[in-house]
Amino acid sequence: MNWRDGYIAVDWGTTNRRAYLVDGDGGVTSNFADDRGLLAVPADAFDAEIAEIRVRLGDRPMLLAGMVGSKGGWHEVPYVRCPAGPAELAKGILWAEPGRTGIVPGVAQRDANAPDVMRGEEVQLVGAVAAGLLPKSGLVCHPGTHAKWIAAQDGAIARFRTTMTGELFALLRKHSILAGQLEGEVEPGPAFRAGVEEGLQGANLLSRLFGVRAHHALGEDAPDDAGYTSGLLIGHDLRAGLELHEGGAIGLVGDLALCRLYGAALALAGHPATQVDGERAFLAGMRILAEMS
Repeated sequence: MNWRDGYIAVDWGTTNRRAYLVDGDGGVTSNFADDRGLLAVPADAFDAEIAEIRVRLGDRPMLLAGMVGSKGGWHEVPYVRCPAGPAELAKGILWAEPGRTGIVPGVAQRDANAPDVMRGEEVQLVGAVAAGLLPKSGLVCHPGTHAKWIAAQDGAIARFRTTMTGELFALLRKHSILAGQLEGEVEPGPAFRAGVEEGLQGANLLSRLFGVRAHHALGEDAPDDAGYTSGLLIGHDLRAGLELHEGGAIGLVGDLALCRLYGAALALAGHPATQVDGERAFLAGMRILAEMS
């Protein structure tokens, strides 16, 4: 089948899945999103899921990325080692159906002192660079459940660091003694900025988190506990991520609401950042990999 006649690009995460029908010019002509992520699909049901995507979007070649290539996915695809750019990723594609259905590999940092892995963000990184949305070299952050900080060099992932910032905030919000105080949307207001500044200064994270509870117990509630707590975590996240910064541009790629929060935090740290929509970067990355495959 000819990729130039159009193809299907699938971003298959742990809890969600997004599929796009892309025409020969790179435009999206149809798409859908659902909750059929990795955790919702039994190991023996992936063939049926792939067939169903084609029923919905058409009989086209398909390129998949994300957790679908993990141990619990459709087929496990070996990680590509750093440094990894478009050529290495394209070479590492596993063809479940030769020339018709491929799975993009993730990237591994095989460092005894800082081992790390990613699946999905690598596509957004090479896509943002290929589309001219970010320079070829610099620091790029992908905020999310497991935020990725990537040091890019000449369009390749040179090294990276993962932080569990988003997952920790979700756990605190749903399953901790702070749950009742962390409701509502987080905005980059005064409480958020105060939390970021404390995090950037290296405030004791565990103690400050219990301090949120103590304010409540003493009847001294902060005006926005959710904003402060989010800012505190993101401030600590920035301390870890900025250790990879060697000067030059900083980019934020992903959900624009999260990028807005991280952008506000980076501005407080004196590092304004370019924000890139993750979906746009993903589609650009899948296009360049399809063209190279």
